[in-house]
Amino acid sequence: MSAKDPKAHALSSQRATAPRNQLLLHGWTDQAILGVALVALAAGFGQFGLTATLGDVARHFGHVLHGSTITDQAGLSGTQLGLGLAVIRLASLGGLPLAGLADQVGRRRVLLIACGLGLAVTAASAASPGYWWFVIVFALGRPFLSAAAAVAQVEAAEQTGSAQRAAAVALVAAGYAVGAGATAVLYGLAGNALGYRGILVLAIVPLVGLPFAARWVSEPDRFVQAAASNQRRQPVLGAVARPYRPRLALVTTLAFSLGVITGPANSFVFLYAQNVDHFAGIALSAMVVSAGLLGIGGLLAGRWLADRVGRRPTAMGAMVSIGASGILCYSGNRVALVVGYLFGITAGGVIAPSAGAFVNELFPTSVRASVAGWNVAGAVLGAVAGLVVFGSVADVANRFAPAAMVTFMPAMVLSGLFWFLPETRGHEPEWFWPAEVTN
Repeated sequence: MSAKDPKAHALSSQRATAPRNQLLLHGWTDQAILGVALVALAAGFGQFGLTATLGDVARHFGHVLHGSTITDQAGLSGTQLGLGLAVIRLASLGGLPLAGLADQVGRRRVLLIACGLGLAVTAASAASPGYWWFVIVFALGRPFLSAAAAVAQVEAAEQTGSAQRAAAVALVAAGYAVGAGATAVLYGLAGNALGYRGILVLAIVPLVGLPFAARWVSEPDRFVQAAASNQRRQPVLGAVARPYRPRLALVTTLAFSLGVITGPANSFVFLYAQNVDHFAGIALSAMVVSAGLLGIGGLLAGRWLADRVGRRPTAMGAMVSIGASGILCYSGNRVALVVGYLFGITAGGVIAPSAGAFVNELFPTSVRASVAGWNVAGAVLGAVAGLVVFGSVADVANRFAPAAMVTFMPAMVLSGLFWFLPETRGHEPEWFWPAEVTN
């Protein structure tokens, strides 16, 4: 936001005249939240490009044959695909220090710069000459987009009060989902003309639009006050002080477990639909649009459940449902694929506002972005483990169904760890860590 921007000047005046300790908060439909949702949309578009076009990538760099093995049908083996996706996911570990940097230099700066760099690298990956070159170049953009997505959730949580927080987190999650879904819809409608390279090059469009969204993005007052406080701790690129580590370990383990499920469930579904079940492009687009509508319903349901039933039970139930839907999706027929995919997207919508509000309410402002980075790391390592196991079992069994069972069920059991964390519904983050409130 420019220093000459009248909105920025008005915001600065509000902060200057507000009593110390009284936070300037926003409603979930305010421009400050809408701007963050638009940045999340851009990050989702860049990050989901490979998933939406994986079938085309496998055909382009591999050899599709009329055989019964996964390699024959997909073009590349399950192991090759799993390892390539694992490398890309591992690269997202770089999102940990980048997100942690937001605890030092501010949420807004990291959010916008990281998103812009990630989109630029994603567009550049379209020129890769071979599969592993493509994996490496695309992977270079992942840390920036992962950090942007994580800090966007932090922004939404810090800009709002308890009554508005789940809705704000849901709106940002919806923005990310719209961006991710747009790549799949575009590929379904124009995949033959654009190919995977065309879809990836389109990342330039949200990159060009980023400066316009930036005008609505402001620094959360929680961070501004914490930065001015002498009591504020200064974490170094993701370091989290000792009092918060036991809780952080539980949260990161849950992120790991969810990643074990969502990594393979999300990454292989379009390849499975395109190269194994031979869905037409228009059918894929219809499936994605339907999932988007159900996902919005899931976000609304998740917000309602998080604010009335509680963050913990909502997140736990949704995590189990995501695992069950993944098993159904790969169970072996087209109807199961569609129903499992739609059910999984709905459950993903339910978990977003509850888990997003929950994790940000569990930690103080001084380490909140660093915790978001650790969540990225946990999810990445979980996704890598899930992808490697899923791809290896699929190759051995020559089917995706056993791979889904072996990979997802242990992770679903670990959802019980939610009950070792305190319920945060109705509380501000400062309630748990009163010493962190500025004075």
